[in-house]
Formats: sequence, structure tokens, C-alpha cells
Amino acid sequence: MEKKIRREDALEYHAKGRPGKIEVIPTKEYSTQRDLSLAYSPGVAEPCLAIAENIEDVYKYTAKGNLVAVISNGSAVLGLGDIGPEAGKPVMEGKGLLFKIYADIDVFDIELNTKNVDEFVRTVKILEPTFGGVNLEDIKAPECFEIEERLKKELNIPVMHDDQHGTAIISAAALLNALEIIGKKIEDVKIVVNGAGASAISCSKLYIALGAKVENFVMCDSKGVIRSDRSDLDERKSLFVTTRNLYTLQEAMVDADVFIGLSKGNVVTQDMVRSMAKDAIVFAMANPTPEISYPEAVEARPDIIMATGRSDYPNQVNNVLGFPFIFRGALDVRATEINEAMKLAAVHALADLAKKSVPDLVNLAYGESNLMFGRKYIIPKPVDPRLLTTVAPAVAQAAMDSGVAKHPITDWEAYEHQLAHRLGQDNQISRVILNKAKSNPKRVVFADAENLKVLKAAQQVRDEGIAFPILLGEVSRIRTLITENNLDLGNVPILDPRAPEQDELIQKFSELYYEKRKRKGINATEAKKQMYYRNYFGVMMVEAGEADAVISGLTRNYPDTIRPALQVIGKEAGVKKVAGMYILLTKRGPLFFSDTTVNFNPTVEEIVEITELTAKAVERFNIKPRIALVSYSNFGSAKGEDALKMNQAVEILQRKHPELIVDGEIQAHLAFNTDLLKLNHPFSKLVEEGANTLIFPNLSASNIAYNLMTESAGFDAIGPILLGLRKPVHVLQLGSSEREIVNMVAIAVVEAQGK
Repeated sequence: MEKKIRREDALEYHAKGRPGKIEVIPTKEYSTQRDLSLAYSPGVAEPCLAIAENIEDVYKYTAKGNLVAVISNGSAVLGLGDIGPEAGKPVMEGKGLLFKIYADIDVFDIELNTKNVDEFVRTVKILEPTFGGVNLEDIKAPECFEIEERLKKELNIPVMHDDQHGTAIISAAALLNALEIIGKKIEDVKIVVNGAGASAISCSKLYIALGAKVENFVMCDSKGVIRSDRSDLDERKSLFVTTRNLYTLQEAMVDADVFIGLSKGNVVTQDMVRSMAKDAIVFAMANPTPEISYPEAVEARPDIIMATGRSDYPNQVNNVLGFPFIFRGALDVRATEINEAMKLAAVHALADLAKKSVPDLVNLAYGESNLMFGRKYIIPKPVDPRLLTTVAPAVAQAAMDSGVAKHPITDWEAYEHQLAHRLGQDNQISRVILNKAKSNPKRVVFADAENLKVLKAAQQVRDEGIAFPILLGEVSRIRTLITENNLDLGNVPILDPRAPEQDELIQKFSELYYEKRKRKGINATEAKKQMYYRNYFGVMMVEAGEADAVISGLTRNYPDTIRPALQVIGKEAGVKKVAGMYILLTKRGPLFFSDTTVNFNPTVEEIVEITELTAKAVERFNIKPRIALVSYSNFGSAKGEDALKMNQAVEILQRKHPELIVDGEIQAHLAFNTDLLKLNHPFSKLVEEGANTLIFPNLSASNIAYNLMTESAGFDAIGPILLGLRKPVHVLQLGSSEREIVNMVAIAVVEAQGK
């Protein structure tokens, strides 16, 4: 159950430190007098004059293009009612926070002390030069309808009342998917809508735009069914009058296919739900208390598809799935409005995303092992990182197609990269690796295929054309996992080294292995015995040409998994020590860490070789390595074994490779702080751009560093990438996610292409 929030905790959260939830942060340098002169007088005159000459330059020289106004008068605050503009301000700040964390959109929240429609509209209209878009929030009906309609006509920037359209868009996507699951058509179903406010009207209109028939609706307000013989209806409610002989919600629910709740809690009983048609769809979206609770509804109808606004049950209809990404797409093409085409594009993008394989991080966030499209998963989860790169481009494309985009997107690949970068997830290097892998996919052995994460990764790399998976493990166990989790790996080879069918390969591999190891303490019997182990069988497949790469290690310890690779595949010519490298995806771009997994306390000569291997690996990603050999000392400032060996390694590297940007020994923070480096050590090769590659003095330092950055800073990591082997064999860390496995497969494929 969802935990109850204590009043004291909520108040302390909002009051602690700097009061409130948002602040303004400068985006330009401001530390020097020159910076201030550029930011304000006299330098600021130049962009002012440029904008005066061409008003569109306001998007070039100011924050307008990424700034949304969240505007309310506090007259209908989420379940609290008419509490006034000051009392509504925490909600508007919260909305601003969601805009920022989900779509990197900046927000000024504006609370207006007026309920007069003309005054409200005029105030927003004269603020138009400041903002790229307007999100109307928590304004009571019917004033909210008129305010939005007038502002959409009178402003040339996108305007949306999220209370109306947000719920409509999210619930419409969920409804399309629910109907697909039960095999009903939207034009045929009978829909009961309980509630007749802004959200209910908007939802109903959007469902009609998707094909629902108005004659199939029954709408109820606080007085009962909206009938044609009622004299108290405004023009909006009148659109949904029914001539059917129904007076109460209870009567309306009989044989209904769909219930849409946008009213208040506990107004629907189990008997009402039982009276609905087969495969009933119930969206009880009143917050925080639904019209009927999830457990009660599911108990009443085992065949139900149930959604609520709550996060503690499946199928949460949450507006955060929509508004950040809709505005992101609208802002990025400078749309003059948010029209029906853009809203429908968001609906279909959300519906389609729910049908795709769910990332591990989403499963983990919700304590699930394998979320998949079905009755309990009809809409994406708010933590899904793909929402931004799925919904925003769909909305932007719809704005362009419908003729309201003033700044069309021409390079969609660059746009998607820009979107990913906005959230600090610089996936350019991942994109490069994945695209390169797809250009010539290879056969990759998954040595630990009796693991669901591995199977899901195998599914993804096959579906996306990254690799041709080969699964190792007990065939019946793997097939059971595939069936139970609704995976599609029908024609993927599954090999069990212990099964009689593999006797021929076992014999072939054992003979090859015996030849390699007969003078290293292995006899023919022992060689054959080793081949029954999947790690040995897998690397022998690569060595014998039956596959191109191996991914292993998810369920075994690192030394046991790397040993077969060293014994069977062996090192590249001239390589004395293999090494492990991680790629960390940070806001400053990818960082490369070595050696993070193999060498405990490397010598000077081994540090030199690790650096050379790492530099070559970084270059393979079309990135120029800028290498810092890190320690606790800066260029001889402190003594000690680690500092001395890093200093000596740098001397050797600079002598052997004068073209290489490599320096040290240096403290890690100084390797990135170029201002400090210029001030204190202007001779350094890192003084211009800083480091993107760190070489550590020992395994302890490197392992601690990358784990701190991934766990504390939350950076994505790719690795460990084994450097120095003749053929690609990669050993996953325990607990690697599906995403990390896919990245490692792509790395292995790219390596196999080169070798």
C-alpha cells in the first residue's frame, strides 16, 4: 500500500534549507568582471539590438524557447478545491520541478489573484513575450474552458490546460491498449463517465476523436445521468446528453464496457462492477481515493482491466507521462499551439511504448521481475527513460505535419541525441556503438542463458539486429523461462554442453583445448571434462569459429570467468597483461576508467601497457583520448610508491608516444579542472580540455572510483571491457542490468567486426 505522508514530514520537506522546491541557476559564466559586463551592461545591449531587428532572435539569445509559465489562480487545486493563489503555489512549484526533471524545461510559476476571466486572460497575454509556452493549472470549471480557448486564439505560443488534456491523453493511450488486449473496438464500446468537469469533458472528446461514438456515452454529474430532459446543463455537458432510460450511475453501469471515473472516491461498488459487460475496463482516476479501490475491483471481476491514479497499483494514469514531453516537442519546433494532431500523436506514442520490452531499471523501480504488455501493464511507467525520446519527437513531428511548427526539425538523429543529453544521459557513444554493431551483426554466445536478464538482452539484440544470439544452458529450463516471460526467441540456438547432442562438438573442442594446454598440466581426460562447463564451451566456440564473441560472467565470480578466456583465446600479439576498462556516461561526456577489474597492483611497465591498451580502445570509438594517470600527488608534489610509479609511467609514455595526450601523476579533480590546472601547472598536456581517460595506480583505487560514480552520482556505465585478448570475450559484473548486457554485446560485436 502507498505510505501515508505525515503532515510534519511534508511541511519540513518544503521548508528545509532554501524554502520551496525550485530556484534560478545561471547558465553562463559570472565569476569575473568581464563575465558580468557581458551578462549585463554594456554587453547585454548587443543581443537586445539583435532582437529588436529580428524578434525571432529572442529564441537565440534568451531562455524564452525553454521557458514555460505554470499559471493558476488556485481555484481548483488537486483535490483541495478553491484555496487561493498563495496556497496553490507549492503545487505550481511542484509542477515546475516535474517539467525540469522529466524534460529539462525551465519554469516560472505564476499565481494570479483573480477569478475574473477577462483579467486572467489579459494578464497572461501581456506576459507572452517572456515565455515559450503556457501550462494552465488548477483553474475551476467552467472558467478554465473559456480561459484556455481564448488564450489559444490570442497567443502565438503553445497553451495547454493540463488538468483537461493531460488526463485525457494518458487515459486515451491506456484505453486503446486495454481495448486491444480484450479484442474490442473503440467505436463499439459503451462508455460511462462519472464526472462532468474539465477533465471528464476533455477525456470524452479525445476518445471521440479516436473513434468512440457519442451515442455510446453516458455521463454522470453530482445530480445523476446527464439526460436530454434536464434543464440545468451548460453547453459542454449538453454535448453528452443521453436519451436512454437511465437516471443513476448504478443503472448506467449495467452492461457498460468501460467506466471512466473523474469524480470522487468510493462512489462505485463491487456490485456495479459485476454488472458491467465481459472484460470490463475500469479507470477509477479520482485522487487520492479512487471511485473504487484496486483490490475491491479486482476481487469483484477477475477479468477486469483496472487503472487508477495511484502509484502503488498497476496501470497508474499519471499526467507526468504527458505534459513534460508534449511541451518539450512543442517548444523544440516553436509550435504556435498544441493542437489535436499533437495530442493524438502523444496518445499513440504512449500506447506504442507500452508494447515494447521494459527496461530493467523500470522493473527494479517497481519491484517487478518482468513487466510486459498485458492487463496489468497497459501504460508506461513514469520512470521509463524512453518517454522523452519517444513522446517529444512524436509531438514535434505532428506539429510539423499540421503546419504549426515555426522551426522544423531536419536531423532527427541529432534531435534524439539532444533529448537524451538533456537529462544528463549522454548516450552518443552508446548510439555509435549500437549503430556500428547493427551494420554487421555477429554471432554472440550467451554463456549464462538460464538467467532472465540475459534472455531479455538476447531478445533485444536479436530484435534490433545487433547480434545473432546463441544460448548456453539447460534447454528445458531456458525454454520454460522464455515461455513464462512471453519472450520471442523461437529460432535462436540453445545448446547444452552436457546434452548428448553436443558430443561431437565436445570431442572437437576437447581435442583443440588439449593441444593448447597439454604442456601446461592438462591431460586429455581433464580437457574433455572442462568442455562441459559453459564458460569453456563458449570460448571454444569462438576459438573454433562456431561463434564470434562470448558474453559471460553474470552469475559467476570474475576470476573463474576470465580464466577460460585467457587459457583458450589468449592475449593479442605483444600483449603481456590484459586489462579491464569501464565507460561512464556523464554530463561532461563519456569518461574511460582503467584498470578496473584485472590487475591488483600493476608495475610501472604494466601501467604503461594498460595505458596503451586503453588509448587504442578509446580511439576505436572515434574519440581522442586525453589521459590522466591519477594519484594523490601532482607532478612530484608528494612522495610515495603509487605517486612515483605513475610519474615514471608518464615519462615512458611521453617518450614512446609523443603524439599522445597523457600526463600525470595528477590528482583526479585537477585532471578535470582546467582553470586550476592553468593556474598551477600551465605546462600540462591536459591544460586545454582536461582528461577523458583516467588510469589508476591499483585495482582498489579504480574499482572504488567507478563504483562511487555509478552508485552515488548515478552515471550509466558500460563495462567492464576486457582489453588485450585476441578475440572478444567479455565478463559481466554480477548484477549487470539488461541495458548493460546489451551494451556489452554491442561492444563485443564491434570488436568482432574489427578482428
